[in-house]
Amino acid sequence: QVQLVESGGGLVQPGGSLRLSCAASGSIFSIKVMGWYRQAPGKQRDLVATITSGGSTNYADSVKGRFTISADNAKNTVYLQMNSLKPEDTAVYYCNAWSRGDDYWGQGTQVTVSS
Repeated sequence: QVQLVESGGGLVQPGGSLRLSCAASGSIFSIKVMGWYRQAPGKQRDLVATITSGGSTNYADSVKGRFTISADNAKNTVYLQMNSLKPEDTAVYYCNAWSRGDDYWGQGTQVTVSS
């Protein structure tokens, strides 16, 4: 079992920045991939970025060049640095971990980009 707790969401103006954190606990040594997904009202949950246990990263085209995913293995935490935020980035952001064929999700954190 893996438990995930997100933090760092909030309200920010267009062009601003936020950093999301996802703290993992439990069977963390079995985690192969961690990532961030987002879901806007009335829309499906979409991939934002992933990072593998080896450090390889992948990004959705819509966030390339603006968002950066990173991991601090000593703290069992994954981060999502979001710069140049746009109103269309508004969504609930969810942390995800893939471990032994199972998906684990955090509770989500709201990000609102508005003036």
